[in-house]
Amino acid sequence: MATESSAGTQAVERAMSLLVCFSDEHSELRTSELSARTGLGQSTVSRMISSLERLGFVTQDTRTGLYRLGPTAVTLGSVALNSSFLFRGARQIAQNLAHATGLGVNLAEFRDDQLFYLCNFEGAKSPKSFTMAGRTAPLHVTGMGKAILAELGPQYLRAYYAKGLGHAYTPHTITDPDRMEAALAEVRSRGYATEVEELAFGRACLAAPIRGRSGEVGAALSLNGPLSELDLPVRRQELALMVIEAADELSAALGFSVTRAPRPRAPLTW
Repeated sequence: MATESSAGTQAVERAMSLLVCFSDEHSELRTSELSARTGLGQSTVSRMISSLERLGFVTQDTRTGLYRLGPTAVTLGSVALNSSFLFRGARQIAQNLAHATGLGVNLAEFRDDQLFYLCNFEGAKSPKSFTMAGRTAPLHVTGMGKAILAELGPQYLRAYYAKGLGHAYTPHTITDPDRMEAALAEVRSRGYATEVEELAFGRACLAAPIRGRSGEVGAALSLNGPLSELDLPVRRQELALMVIEAADELSAALGFSVTRAPRPRAPLTW
């Protein structure tokens, strides 16, 4: 019985290892590529990928022979999102903010030392041809990440950089923890965070923290788009007020009350 259980567990792990090979950069793969990425033999890959195809987790392009994620994967992703109380509460708020500003709006939560995106909406001035849901991003190079880092305290910040997570993406990235501490003190003082070309050239954002019932921060909301559209030298205060109000509205929907809740520096589990 133990042998059967071990074999079953191994089969599941192997099948899952095939699915996680697919990414934005490698959305279509051959069996030979799946074999190389997982270290599994091609016969094993062919057998498992056929089972995954029958279940709808992958689909094969009959012309090219390449595999890509299938409709069952899309369905499960949708179920996962819709089961998130944070996502359900934020969806309309984020959509309204994108419509009002014409900019992009992102929602992300803190998970495993990084941001995990739950949804995004595009305004007319910041179009995207892809969804951010399910993607991850570093904390130190994003406005939402800084909004969260500001509440986690200096001990967590030092540990974050000590792990080697604070590397540069552009010349504007803050790679020194002392400089980041000073930046986060400003975030706490004004109630919102900014990021200007620290992750990618030509882009900027403003973000505000989202608080749960006890005041703990585990997520954030951001306005983002091209530098020319955000026009921070002129529109900073206007846009900051809008993103703070939207984040506060969501915090209230999650049960946060300024009159009764403390603000501990601890991550929130939604």
